[in-house]
Amino acid sequence: MSTRTFRITVRGVFEGLSDEQRAELLARAADHDVLHAAFTPEGHLSYDLTARAAFTFRYLDSGEAEEDILLAELRAEESATSWLAARGYGYRNLRTQAEDLSQAPLGKRQRRAQKG
Repeated sequence: MSTRTFRITVRGVFEGLSDEQRAELLARAADHDVLHAAFTPEGHLSYDLTARAAFTFRYLDSGEAEEDILLAELRAEESATSWLAARGYGYRNLRTQAEDLSQAPLGKRQRRAQKG
């Protein structure tokens, strides 16, 4: 059985941030810039508070079976909510979406490379 790679995205909106919390997030904004977003095992947070209060965590996980994607989603959501709770950041509208890369359609270059 081969290992499947999953990309999990957890999205939400910051809610009820204090002035101190907002300042803290703005001070670290460069570390969480959308242009540097990446899927990582520990999760990568991106946001742009100057545009809107939305945030996105991106996780990279893996499993052996197709059903493992559900566990990966749960782990990612738990990790994101734990991170937010540890800092006292309120949030709402949390949505989690996962993609099994073994099921993703091949891009044009990948199809061309397969043909030889």
